[in-house]
Amino acid sequence: MPNTSITQAADYIQHADALIIAAGAGMGVDSGLPDFRGNEGFWKAYPALAKAKMDFTQAASPDTFVRDVKLAWGFYGHRLALYRNTVPHEGFAILKRWGESKAKGYSVFTSNVDGQFQQAGFAADNIYECHGSIHHLQCLEPCSASIWSSDAFLPEIDNEKCQLVNKPPLCPYCNRIARPNILMFGDWGWISDRSDQQAEQLELWLQRCNNPAVIELGAGTHIPSVRRFSEQVVKKFNGKLIRINPRDYEVPASHAIGIACGAKEGLLAIDQVIRAYQ
Repeated sequence: MPNTSITQAADYIQHADALIIAAGAGMGVDSGLPDFRGNEGFWKAYPALAKAKMDFTQAASPDTFVRDVKLAWGFYGHRLALYRNTVPHEGFAILKRWGESKAKGYSVFTSNVDGQFQQAGFAADNIYECHGSIHHLQCLEPCSASIWSSDAFLPEIDNEKCQLVNKPPLCPYCNRIARPNILMFGDWGWISDRSDQQAEQLELWLQRCNNPAVIELGAGTHIPSVRRFSEQVVKKFNGKLIRINPRDYEVPASHAIGIACGAKEGLLAIDQVIRAYQ
């Protein structure tokens, strides 16, 4: 990767009054989390779904909970256990240190539902999970707007069949099936209240920033929520953009740098430059 890009990125971060971390699915790959980019990556992680020719959009759908709740919770239960047991890579600690050093602090915008930022010690009030979180549940119906923690649910999964072995979680209000509080494909029942509140907190914080640096990590073009957010913030709040992505690293305009590598590699390289300055 060009040294000039790394040096420029370090300069953007050092001179910013606030750090905005915008993370897509690629952020978790260096922690060992599967990449669901395309059916090949998805089916490699879930061979039973490959055998059934079920793609990610079908598995990650409320309709699957209606048709086959054991399969739906086999998929999401496996992910829940995986995310609970995954240790965030050292890039998370670097971002946290940078963010906490800023006069206006930091915020996180992520399309990931894995809770890795909370697990890495980031303040929950500083995180906006635009697609929800697997660590929270809601009623499948839904019978109310209630959202609750998934901590009490300990899934037992037959990984070979992608099937939940024990009982699925139930809504405490109507005793029907509960589902993750995640925005799925073809989803008209997602309760967005928790994410909406996070969005309001982020917007209020952004109003106080004068010179933010946006560091975007592992956000592809297929589902462009994170990339769109990054570019809007840079435009609206006169910020600088650092886009780290092994494939989709192109940037739209000036005051933006694209770095072609994985999240952890890019963060370590930038941090090395910043430490040399200090």
